[in-house]
Amino acid sequence: MIKDKVAVVTGASSGIGYATALALAKAGAKVAAGARRVDKLESLQKEIQEDNGEILIEKLDVTKKEDCNSFIDIVVNKWNHIDILINNAGIMPLSFFKNLKINEWDQMIDVNLRGVLYCTAAAIPTMINNKSGHIINISSVAGRIIFPAGSVYCATKHAITAFSEGLRQELSQRYNIKVTCIEPGVVATELPNTITDNALEGFIESVKKMEALQAEDIANAIVYALESPRYVNVNEILLRPMSQEK
Repeated sequence: MIKDKVAVVTGASSGIGYATALALAKAGAKVAAGARRVDKLESLQKEIQEDNGEILIEKLDVTKKEDCNSFIDIVVNKWNHIDILINNAGIMPLSFFKNLKINEWDQMIDVNLRGVLYCTAAAIPTMINNKSGHIINISSVAGRIIFPAGSVYCATKHAITAFSEGLRQELSQRYNIKVTCIEPGVVATELPNTITDNALEGFIESVKKMEALQAEDIANAIVYALESPRYVNVNEILLRPMSQEK
């Protein structure tokens, strides 16, 4: 199901994106990895190539529509099509709304929502033309459950969950394009490092002590969805650590 497919992964320089790129390459996909940190992408490229995998890396800022269009154009020019799009790039600078960290709100909206829209818009013309494809959006359990200091982050993830369902209704039956929304709970990634609100230091410490999901667990969920039979559309996967209550 994955072998020889062309897979685009955003936010591939660390965490879920990095692990997913490795998993897809191991399964035989041609991987196009985009992120802002080129040095991390080069480490990913080296790891995949040492395992005889095929990878293309490109500096990508998903908040810039021209970057997203250029990245997809480069992939299509190299491999002629795109089979899989993993919209993974995201940030999580949680803060209490009353602290008015407006710049951080804007960043979350730009990366977590606009970035997904831009990359999807760039990729779907070739998928529609081929009447084949699979779009996987990384949302969060925060797309279902709201919590203090997460109002804006949760709003962006709610939007991704809604966007995914809208895409499914528009694209799956008409164009044979599958859509999957992945909703992880706490994952051991760099995301908490983006939190600047000092009032959340206790939350950050509690997360660090939790037996969290690993990035590889999310990559495995993605592989499961991609390897489902032709007639099966895995729409949502929600997974939490055993130690996470909500």
